[in-house]
Amino acid sequence: MTLLRAALSWNFVLVTALCASLLAQLIKVILNLITFRRFIAERVWGAGGMPSSHSATVCAMVVATGRLCGVGSTEFAIAAVLSIIVMYDAMGVRYETGEQAKLLNRMFSEWIDQGAVSLLFLRDKKLKEMVGHTPIEVLTGAVLGVVLGFAMPMA
Repeated sequence: MTLLRAALSWNFVLVTALCASLLAQLIKVILNLITFRRFIAERVWGAGGMPSSHSATVCAMVVATGRLCGVGSTEFAIAAVLSIIVMYDAMGVRYETGEQAKLLNRMFSEWIDQGAVSLLFLRDKKLKEMVGHTPIEVLTGAVLGVVLGFAMPMA
């Protein structure tokens, strides 16, 4: 706890945001252990999944900034706008990218299964499918970030 207080006194907003990100990633690992009954290393650092670490990070940053600088500050406004952009992107562009990757991976597999000799270079290729978030994943990450943002002790 002393180490956490020292880190928070160094940069309250940054440490709060990083803690939210780490906690969200840890929750992803635990949920994957429960769901799939195996450790999936990519869940430690990877994007996508429940809860959104992007949302948790930016929402914790917004709350910490509001607590430190006040909700009428320029810093709070910048943090709030940035968080909206990040969460919108996670649900929009990045989610659609994952959906397109699923479709392309299925198409590649079918072409290879049909013996498309000219596409043998695709045999070992697989696009990353989990890059974005569903609205519930973003909302859960946001709630986690807000709760952690208020729970962190001010140094």
